[in-house]
This record gives sequence, C-alpha cells and structure tokens, in this order.
Amino acid sequence: MSPKPSAFIAAAASSRFGRLPGSDPLSLMAGTANQVFESAAIKRGDIDGVLCGYATTLPHLMMASLLSEKLGLDPAYAHGMQMGGATGAGMLMLARELIISGRCRRVLVVAGENRLTGQARDASIQTLAQVGDADMEVPNGVSVPAYYALMASAYMQRTDTTSADLAAFAVHMRAHAARHPDAHLRDLISVEDVLASKPIASPLRLLDCCPISDGGVAFIVSDSGPVKIAGTGQAHRHQHLSAMRDIMDTGASRALARALHDAAIAREQIDLLGIYDSFTITLTMLLEELGFAARGQAAQRLRAGDFDIDGALPLNLHGGLLSFGHSGVAGGMAHIAEVWRQLTQQAGTRQVSPRRCAAVHADGGVMSAHVSLILTAEGL
Repeated sequence: MSPKPSAFIAAAASSRFGRLPGSDPLSLMAGTANQVFESAAIKRGDIDGVLCGYATTLPHLMMASLLSEKLGLDPAYAHGMQMGGATGAGMLMLARELIISGRCRRVLVVAGENRLTGQARDASIQTLAQVGDADMEVPNGVSVPAYYALMASAYMQRTDTTSADLAAFAVHMRAHAARHPDAHLRDLISVEDVLASKPIASPLRLLDCCPISDGGVAFIVSDSGPVKIAGTGQAHRHQHLSAMRDIMDTGASRALARALHDAAIAREQIDLLGIYDSFTITLTMLLEELGFAARGQAAQRLRAGDFDIDGALPLNLHGGLLSFGHSGVAGGMAHIAEVWRQLTQQAGTRQVSPRRCAAVHADGGVMSAHVSLILTAEGL
C-alpha cells in the first residue's frame, strides 16, 4: 500500500514589519514571493498553485490572478481568500488539500499589505469596523478595539483575570520582539508602562493593542520539505460579537481538536506555540480555550516561565502581532513563519532547543473564524 500523501512547508520568507514608505500590497507580496523562490531554489515555472490573501489597501477582486500576472506565473489553480485574521492559516490548510489531492505540487501562499503607510487612520478604522453587524453594531459606531473590550470585560469578570494579567502578555511579546531585527516594536516595556498607556476602550489600553504595520510573508507548500502540515482544523461558531453563544466556547478548542485528530497527535506532544494575539485579551482567551492554560491561569503560567524561550511551551518568539506587527493577513502569517524557522533551527538568536511539534492558531473577526494547524519537524 502506498503511503498517505502529505504536504509540507518547503520554505518561508518575510519582510521587515513596520513603516515601509513606498510599499504597496503587490510589491510586498512580490518581494517575499521572490525571496521564497530563491530560498527554496524553485523556478517560477514550478509553481502550479497560488493562494493570495486580501488587502484592505488594494481591494482587488482577483488578487491571486493579479499577483500571478505581476510575477509571471501560470498556475493551474489560483485563489484569493478572505477569513480576516485566520486567512493565512486558512490558505495553508487549503494548500495542504491541493497537494494531498494531487491537484498541485508546489503552491505559493502569500500576503502583504501597507496598512500603516497606505491607509488613513479613519479609513482603516471604518474598514475594520465592518466586522460588526450592519444593523445592530456598526450603526452604533463600535470599533474593533471596542468589540474586544466588551468581550474582555465579560471574560475578566468570569475568570478573575486582571488588567495586570493582560499587561504581562504585552511585556512578554515585546521581550521576544526585541530579539527580532525585523520587528515593528522592539523597545522593552513593563507592566507599569502598559497600565499607564493611553486608554483605548476600557479595559484595553494602547499597549494591549497590536500596532498597524506594513509587511509581507510568503510560503511554498509542496509534496516534500522540512516542516509537515500534519493536521488542520476549523470552527465557525459566530460572525458577530452580539451572536457569540458562549464566551468560553468561541470555536478555538473545536478547531484545535479537529487538527489534533487529523494529525493523530496528542496535545501533550506540542512543544511550541504560535497563537494569534491581536489584543492581549485575544492571546489570554485563546491560550485558555485551547487548553494550554487553565481558565483564568494564562498569566500565572506566563509568570512561571512556561512561555519563555527556554520554557515548556515557547510562545510567539517573533513578538506576535502585539510587537512584531500586524499588516493584515501577513501579520497572522508571521506566526507561522516564526514556527517554521524554529522547527528548522533557522531562528538565529531566538532559536530554542530543538522542537518537534508546534500548534498554530489564528482567528478572524471577533474570535469568529478559527483555524488550527499542527506543524511537525521532519527529517532534522
């Protein structure tokens, strides 16, 4: 009997994140795509699939076809995707299916956006606010931070989580970003700095929120490579915050359970984490719902050192969205790029001791669209 087909991340590339004057979505995507072609020693003619994330600064209806044209590609399959912050992980899930089915052999997965320099602040706020219900939420002028603040207030009350607990994650992400030369924010901060920063939407303050950045990330998914996409899973319990049925069951745990089952891997085998962190409350809630900390105990596990570079579960070693930066779809993909570098032992000064199995989790909207990936180091 022939072995079950598998899909692998053959190569990863990312740009610097932050303020990149003169950049645009196509230049950021093309730049990282060219990097990943060179890294993987792959010719453009070898690419038979293209998956491309959306960009709010270039709302083109045929982004994958547009990028293929710019890069001189002739794919047999091209697809643009929109799942909010879960788009990057969702594209890797689809790329895996394309490889396993035999539809494609080498898929370019790419996203990039100049969200910092290419979009006015008010336009960005207006665009992002559309995750809200058009009848019940958007007319009341609610912003994305306000949606998360409402959710944070309820969660903190139910779990006795404090603002200092949330602040500890902002401090931790900044410490990791300080080691990464391409991170948007690298200056160290303290819990006191977070608590003293500008109020945005109570209980969230400025340093509880991710920055808006420019940046791009690209991957090659193939039928061979150093990092296997061992399992994937999704869950979609709601779209709008007002329709969230249970704040303790947003869908994250369901997505991870499906990915673990798909990979035939136990949660206890995971030794590296890449978890979406658009806000400190996002990271806290996800760590607990995914089962990497007990309810109300994520900050306690953080303070115990479990999420440190030398801890049991190193977490977001590039600095996450909170400090590495958030450039739309590429922001979530940066978690995957860092996990890939860690699993292939190419992370430089951030490198942890050899790890074999990573869990990546991304969410879009207000904890709405969930995608989990299980990535394993192969042949190292």
